[in-house]
Amino acid sequence: MIEVTILVAVYNAEKYLRECLDSLLNQTLQEIQVICIDDASTDSSLSIIQEYAQKDKRFEYLSLKENKGQAHARNVGLQQAKGKYICFLDSDDFFSDDALEKAVEVFNNHEQTDCVLFHVENCDEKGNKVSDYPMQPFDKLSGIDAFEQSLTWKIHGIYIVRADIHRQFPYDESCKTYSDDNTTRIHYYKSSEVRCCSGIYHYRHHDNSVTHRIDASRFNYLRANESMKRQLFELGASDRILNLYENVRWLVLIDQYMFYFNHRQQLSPTEKEYGLSEIKRVWNNIETDRLSFRNRMKFGYIPFKCSWPLFRIQEEIYFTLRKIYHPHMLLLF
Repeated sequence: MIEVTILVAVYNAEKYLRECLDSLLNQTLQEIQVICIDDASTDSSLSIIQEYAQKDKRFEYLSLKENKGQAHARNVGLQQAKGKYICFLDSDDFFSDDALEKAVEVFNNHEQTDCVLFHVENCDEKGNKVSDYPMQPFDKLSGIDAFEQSLTWKIHGIYIVRADIHRQFPYDESCKTYSDDNTTRIHYYKSSEVRCCSGIYHYRHHDNSVTHRIDASRFNYLRANESMKRQLFELGASDRILNLYENVRWLVLIDQYMFYFNHRQQLSPTEKEYGLSEIKRVWNNIETDRLSFRNRMKFGYIPFKCSWPLFRIQEEIYFTLRKIYHPHMLLLF
């Protein structure tokens, strides 16, 4: 019986892929299914995947003809998942040898648990540990509590989930990037219990990762947030949850303006125009009555819904002052 299916979406990952797949090959839990989905790579990634599939029957692969992003690739793999539990492993990251065994132990010991978070270690490009993810340890959270904490990254989104929940809520493909975070939050939201395990997920940081790119794809974050809001409405979320999430959307919008402010010289004219139009579009549809007093009245955050030029003037002054007085300070939300 297959205990865990691991979805590995792969796009031009030849530099790190063997370390990723070796960490699955070496798992102490033997009853696994590894589904590698090559997302139209142009390097040798596909041939590496085929090599592993030839030497271990637990490894399967799919080859996509068109690059449509990580969420789509994982969903294609999800259709073939046979495990009781499902998780992902990014193609530039790797597991500790006992990661999956430790996760399954938690499920076996706690029947009400639907999601189990891995212990995340941040690594440099060579895979050396830099730090632990800054998360307060916990024994158990309700699904709602886990959802709320995930909104501000008090808990991360690297986990393993019961297959029935994942099939009911596949990856959000509304954006090529960032919308897969919505799926994590929905999985938490629909869980009875969320727990942690000691199995380690080694998260590699390098300049080629999506979160380090300086291009128009960063503005996808705004559309991903809109998709999350729609899903919360569809799930019948309470006003308290909707209010909480609207405040998150607003802080993300301010953060996106900071990205625009800091990097507009590096963006092409088309990217700048697109980014500013996305910020304006979301600024228009923010429900300001759901925002907290602080997020409506603090300088730099005042919506000024009566005037887009006035809002822009505020942001330009605010981030200019931040640049002068706090040049290394990041916006946290």
